Amino acid sequence: MVNTIIMGAAGRMGKRLVALVQESATMQLAGAIENPGHPALNRDAGEEAGSGRAGVIIQNTLGEVLQDAQVIIDFTAPQATLLNLQLAVSQNKAMVIGTTGFDQEELQQLKELAKQIPCVFAPNMSIGVNVLLSIVGKVAKALGETYNIEVIEAHHNQKKDAPSGTALKIAEVLAEGMAWNLEDVGVYERHGIIGQRKTKEIGIQTVRAGDIIGDHTVLFGGPGERIEITHRAHTRDTFAMGALRAAEWVVSQPPGLYTMADVLDLA
Repeated sequence: MVNTIIMGAAGRMGKRLVALVQESATMQLAGAIENPGHPALNRDAGEEAGSGRAGVIIQNTLGEVLQDAQVIIDFTAPQATLLNLQLAVSQNKAMVIGTTGFDQEELQQLKELAKQIPCVFAPNMSIGVNVLLSIVGKVAKALGETYNIEVIEAHHNQKKDAPSGTALKIAEVLAEGMAWNLEDVGVYERHGIIGQRKTKEIGIQTVRAGDIIGDHTVLFGGPGERIEITHRAHTRDTFAMGALRAAEWVVSQPPGLYTMADVLDLA
């Protein structure tokens, strides 16, 4: 059994992770953590998730439960994730990180820390999205510069970061496929008289509405035709199940920073 700690255990994703760990035949809930002052503190994590008593109380301190765990799963916020990663490194525990919204300085800090332990870091744990990531760069390269590239993402109205981490990763892969630098060609907003579209341009468009779990479309618009590759998440379990798969995989790996491509053998 893989002893697992869930960070943000009373959040949308945390609850599903807790419930799926409870259902798993190969994983065991070793800890459930929430922010200080959260109303779910001191409640049973399974009962809070609506999946039945787990026998694990939601606490606000990772250090208290870290000793008995093998892996930490974290879908929280950048600063919190970095603090949790520092603790994981100090105790030589594996980690799975699905947090998004890191700035460049935070991202560099994460990469340096994560090399010291077995760590999977991915903006999207969905198996389908990671298969999409494995092909879109090749599609872009094959179509060439006569096809305009747009990435359109849609999420629920409570999502705090924009564009989504997944959309940014898709754009990075597309830019690599075209041998471009995303910092030079990424266009994140269009308004007013913008002039003719540049050939070397990747548009990244954001929609925030209702309770959309996560939609991502890559549009290649060429002369006389267009190609659209779309992934739509119907449930957060899509991401949670990918994270659990990553957690089971990473505990047997040597220290290093891994992606879902490594977990799924897509690299």
